[in-house]
Amino acid sequence: MTTVIHHNPDCGTSRNVLAVIRASGTEPIVIEYLKTGWTRPQLQALFAAADMTPRAALRTSKSPAEELGLTDPSVSDEALLDAMIEHPILVNRPIVCTPKGVALCRPSEAVLPLLERPLTAPVYKEDGTLVCAP
Repeated sequence: MTTVIHHNPDCGTSRNVLAVIRASGTEPIVIEYLKTGWTRPQLQALFAAADMTPRAALRTSKSPAEELGLTDPSVSDEALLDAMIEHPILVNRPIVCTPKGVALCRPSEAVLPLLERPLTAPVYKEDGTLVCAP
């Protein structure tokens, strides 16, 4: 299995996670989900593999989640999935898939257990904060 990152290049956390993956010597498949969108089976499989519910994956900041009424706890998982398909920005990111598992990698350090190879050099976030060192 290859490493895959569901990525938003406009997101600092997503860019940091991509940098960590690359620093491990792995060139992942990068899926810019805002361009490609999502399918219901794809989201269901990702969430199941990550042991995550649609509600846990819902991006509430800098998204239309609140204005669409999706932050109400009574909104069903099915309705959340429908909204995520219609508005891909509603899915929090980045989601990383490797042979070691699938996870929503927020904060950036959450990607470390998924790496197949150890880092060979320290990795810093864009703000200069150390993410991790070998």
